[in-house]
Amino acid sequence: MGERSRTLRLVALALATLALAAVIVLRWAPQADQDESGDGEIEATSTTSPPTSTTTTTTTTTTTTTTTTTTTTTTTVPPYQGWVDPETSGQPWGDTVEGLLTFRGNPTRTYYGRGPVPSAPEVAWRFPDGDPLCSLSSVGGEPRQWCGTGWTGQPAVFERDGRTWLVVGTFSRNVHFLDADTGERLLPDFPTGDIIKGSVTIDPDGYPLVYVGSRDNHYRVIAFDGGEPRELWSLGAYDLGPIVWNDDWDGSGMVIDDHLFIGGENSRFHIVKLNRGYAADGLVVADPRVVFHTPGWDDELLAAVGRNLSIENSVAVSGDTVYFANSGGLVQGWDISGLRDDPATDPERVFRFWTGDDTDASLVIDAEGMIYAGVEYELGTERSHEVGQIIKLDPSRPDDPLVWSVHVRGVLDGSGVWATPGLHRDLLIVPTHTGHVYGVDTSTGEVRWTKKLPGPTWPSPAIVDDVWIQGDCGGKLYAFDVSDTTVEPPELWNIELGACIESTPAVWDGLIAVGTKGGYIYAIR
Repeated sequence: MGERSRTLRLVALALATLALAAVIVLRWAPQADQDESGDGEIEATSTTSPPTSTTTTTTTTTTTTTTTTTTTTTTTVPPYQGWVDPETSGQPWGDTVEGLLTFRGNPTRTYYGRGPVPSAPEVAWRFPDGDPLCSLSSVGGEPRQWCGTGWTGQPAVFERDGRTWLVVGTFSRNVHFLDADTGERLLPDFPTGDIIKGSVTIDPDGYPLVYVGSRDNHYRVIAFDGGEPRELWSLGAYDLGPIVWNDDWDGSGMVIDDHLFIGGENSRFHIVKLNRGYAADGLVVADPRVVFHTPGWDDELLAAVGRNLSIENSVAVSGDTVYFANSGGLVQGWDISGLRDDPATDPERVFRFWTGDDTDASLVIDAEGMIYAGVEYELGTERSHEVGQIIKLDPSRPDDPLVWSVHVRGVLDGSGVWATPGLHRDLLIVPTHTGHVYGVDTSTGEVRWTKKLPGPTWPSPAIVDDVWIQGDCGGKLYAFDVSDTTVEPPELWNIELGACIESTPAVWDGLIAVGTKGGYIYAIR
């Protein structure tokens, strides 16, 4: 009886310990940082929204082995019946075209390319050989010279007909078609009427098409299967209204099942049926038709922040919902499930969350459908003080979606997040305008580590084979080891490129391609 009593007491103690652990709530308040200028203090505090419920499941597995019979049971998972399987977060977009085909690689904006990552990097080539890629573009009515590539400016790198292509739009007002191995032109440049700030998209279904926007008012579909690129279609920023703000196209379009999803700085969201195919001569054709468009704002947002409401991020898709945000801080999701079966079905808005401030960085979505957003500190609203600048949202809780937030405010209009966060296992890597980069626990919102780089740090992280690639405005490209996500990542190497890096690097098969504001595209091996 004594032995049995001791056993029962031990079991009771173990159960009590487990119960205590299940109700621990983590709260964290790291020390404050100073921004790059030292003019204002950055708050780095994290708050966690309490979960509505916690469920612990214990599974008991019994295995029976006999000498006479072996039984094998195989469970077949049916194909996903929707637009984008959430489980594809972190994976390349499809298997038809090998490559990094759009900004951050896939519909959830979570794919960074394919390794290996160079271990002793050197510049393999620089494009162009001669004068830098520059042109004039007006800001507030005053001409200004722009050089190289900007936000987001990530090259597309992909395999086609036994060669590796690199396609990128630049401040020279051109789309360039290059051999990724040599930096030589594969086709003549395609000229537009103004600078190109955003990232191109390559058709994921194998059609030789590139989708790209320009500050000249147009978003284009361009064919590249002939001796020179040719425009098949364009959408003007003023073609559909009403609009607010301006006529640029910074976002990288998403192509899924013959549909193009794209937002513009006119603050309108568009869905285009592409109607792609091939003509009798074998050349690609398309007959795009806009099947849905809607304002990116509503009356409540207009009353809160006014008319600076451009959609500058690249739309993200998970499940049957397309998500985007705008410069007024409105994060929204639109249900597109009906569009697959009936082109006449209008999408319905099913998610609305106001961050309180300019949200130009693209939304990032994990395999559970959770949304991670980076927010600038530009308007300084009470809501931006309440919500914070790095946030996690659960769209399955539309009435109370904020899971956690991290406050990284410094000086007004000089802090917060412009870069799209990088998702790596249980870690979110978030560069900020001041040059501080935060490594955030995706589950709790705890800041595990902070690094300081020369700001403004607008390039989005690229993370391949446990290596984080990051550019800064001091002109360096860095590699950090993130194999252990719980510790501050040690630096593996850095390479000097001579001018501010504002664009996101592309990683593909031992090559890193990135542009600088010095006017050149660099390939590093």
